[in-house]
Amino acid sequence: MSSHFARGGSLSGLRVLDLSQVLAGPLCGQMLGDHGAEVVKVEPPAGDGTRVWGPPFVREGTSAYFGAVNRNKSNICLDLRTSDGQRILAGLLADADVVLENYKAGTLARWGFSDAVLRERYPRLIHCRITGFGVDGPMGGMPGYDAVVQAYSGLMSINGEPDRPGLRVGVPIVDMVTGIYAFCGILLALNDRYHSGLGQLVDCTLLDTAISLLHPHSASHLSDGRTPRRTGSAHPTVAPYDTFDARDGHIFIGVGNDRQFRELTSLLGIPEFAGDPRFAGNVSRIRNLDTLRPLLAERIVRHERHVLAENLLARGVPAAVVRDIAEALGDPQVHHRHMVVTDGDYRGVGIPIKLDRTPGSVRRTPRDQGADTRRILSDLGYGTAEIDALIAADTARVHDENELSSTAAVL
Repeated sequence: MSSHFARGGSLSGLRVLDLSQVLAGPLCGQMLGDHGAEVVKVEPPAGDGTRVWGPPFVREGTSAYFGAVNRNKSNICLDLRTSDGQRILAGLLADADVVLENYKAGTLARWGFSDAVLRERYPRLIHCRITGFGVDGPMGGMPGYDAVVQAYSGLMSINGEPDRPGLRVGVPIVDMVTGIYAFCGILLALNDRYHSGLGQLVDCTLLDTAISLLHPHSASHLSDGRTPRRTGSAHPTVAPYDTFDARDGHIFIGVGNDRQFRELTSLLGIPEFAGDPRFAGNVSRIRNLDTLRPLLAERIVRHERHVLAENLLARGVPAAVVRDIAEALGDPQVHHRHMVVTDGDYRGVGIPIKLDRTPGSVRRTPRDQGADTRRILSDLGYGTAEIDALIAADTARVHDENELSSTAAVL
């Protein structure tokens, strides 16, 4: 194993119960696990829905999608709709510092674990709830997937070309940032518990996340009342900040100040543009962008994209060739930053939060459904006969111990 796969982590000793499915909750749980927390994923008999979101599949019953957000977790398969399943859940909650869930509003309460019950029975427990719109208000309890909330929140309306319909952002950005916000909220609650001794509810919604992502369009609208429009890859308030055609492909150039604009025009052989009153400052460049852009494009298209990007970067002008995913994941700097991790058959995206004394690590690849059911029940005090009875009643399920993938073993 590569040397940067360190053991332990800053959250070592933290016990997390991950009842969530799909993306935001599982990503949060994985981030906690990456930094050392002991995470137990409770998967229903039907399985996390993303296990079949493929192809591709990393192995039978496990899609690449599922695998990307469920490493560093143990896995127990339980039917929490049953009384025995709820009894086991009570034991798991008693042993947890944090519980993550994204159930439909009222589900936990129907099983006997309302917010009030959780506070009373488990006063130190941090309960992180992730929903689409929240549990109350005009849209309270309504289901919300990432793209649905992108549309509802206005995020889709400002993504895409001006003359085309609004587009979904090409990654599930709302789900992923909600998972990151949940991670941050849990850390805030843990810090408070250090002083108060009490847990609390961390309430995250996809809607809140999407609204928070509307900057600078939200700030502009709240300032002048105008409805922002789509600008493609261009920035609505900074220019030139856009994708251009080069001789051999596309390049993105982001000019953030007047010095950078002078360097750009000098390199393109049109230094007089920097002193032109139409382009001398950012406000003027935005107002005259319809004139400026084609003049720059006429010069940029004469250059090879890689050479131009290197020359601009050397002058302190942010620029990059527009690359595809394969190029990005094969990039030397990406690998230098350990943002692609490999061990045996496992390949995944690395850990973006780097700590020098207590670094995160990949210790366990995504588990098969029910791979740890017996061990977890045994740790809760259930005997072999009791576990066998729970399995026979289909309250608990186990993966075939003889068929556990070698890549699912603890690394």
